[in-house]
Amino acid sequence: MTVVIILSCLIHTIVTLTVYDAFRVKAQTYKKIGGIPVKKTVFAAIFATAAAIAAVPAQARDQINIVGSSTVYPFATVVAERFGRASGNPTPTIESTGSGGGLKLFCEGVGENTPDITNSSSYIKQSQYDDCAEKGIDIIEVKIGYDGIAFANSKAGQKIDVTQKELFLALAAHVPGEKEGELIANPYETWNQINAKLPAVKIRVLGPPPTSGTRAAFVELVMQKGCAKFDWIKDLKKTDKAKYGEICDSMREDGAFVEAGENDNLIVQKLEADSSAFGIFGYSFLDQNSDKLQGASFAGVDITFENIADGSYPVSRPLHFFVKKQHIGVIPGILDFVNTFLSDAAQSEDGYLAEKGLIPLSGDELKAMRASVNAQKVMKM
Repeated sequence: MTVVIILSCLIHTIVTLTVYDAFRVKAQTYKKIGGIPVKKTVFAAIFATAAAIAAVPAQARDQINIVGSSTVYPFATVVAERFGRASGNPTPTIESTGSGGGLKLFCEGVGENTPDITNSSSYIKQSQYDDCAEKGIDIIEVKIGYDGIAFANSKAGQKIDVTQKELFLALAAHVPGEKEGELIANPYETWNQINAKLPAVKIRVLGPPPTSGTRAAFVELVMQKGCAKFDWIKDLKKTDKAKYGEICDSMREDGAFVEAGENDNLIVQKLEADSSAFGIFGYSFLDQNSDKLQGASFAGVDITFENIADGSYPVSRPLHFFVKKQHIGVIPGILDFVNTFLSDAAQSEDGYLAEKGLIPLSGDELKAMRASVNAQKVMKM
């Protein structure tokens, strides 16, 4: 009898450890058969089945792990703090890696050593979605609100009114020459060389790196829109998409545009020190530093909470985070955290996220997003 009990305990222990290990194993140990992720070895599958029958789940950690966008970071941080206080669960850990960096970590696989949630200030690309799908990751999409992209400078400098075309001419690596179809290295050194109404100061713009969702959104909403004001470049989008992207998306590398990292607060500090420089970051950082900084207007439209909310400010975008469905129920509190983000206290017009500068979801959008999350609806692309 004693031998049977010992053997039973040993089997129980082996099964438990196998489950724990299976949860840690990266998804590249899986392959797809008929579109369904299947473990490469039958032996591991047998143990996983035995584990389910034995009902001995192994909890790898009890703290939610979040990575991603520096723009979403301040919103996620305040929600995490409130969630921790109200739920009794550990406050989630949040790392500001940039949207692209966050998705790269998120898509590494399923397991306690990978993030549960990644924040993003730009929508997930097809290639990023495919990376996750190859690792067997099911993604739940959560839209949390809207944000404007500020082009701002110190209040000690001149407030400007710009167009997307003017910013393209200031920041693109190559710009159109005198002849149609001609491209030349960007010759503009000062703003007034582009438009006499702009200040006669050297062009110096501090912005995020390519891994940033804010950078991706700025390229899409400013650089590409400005680029398309030239008809022959606009036509390239249909005939030579790669060339179109090369012209419209490439930023100067001669010092006029400076990649200042993922820390938007650092950009704010540098603008305070240099009144002639401009910076690119989310509206929330401008709102929180409105005593020091001022946002440029775009074609006469100021960057304000109201103008972003009604869509009149042209450089605005939705903010998201993406949840790893396989971690729900394994890492405790994930759905509760998401619902805290979508709560009335957070999302109302006078809620605590609006106080931080987030433009909240409308009533219908919020209702639909809550239903999608609680149904654990997996996104498809």
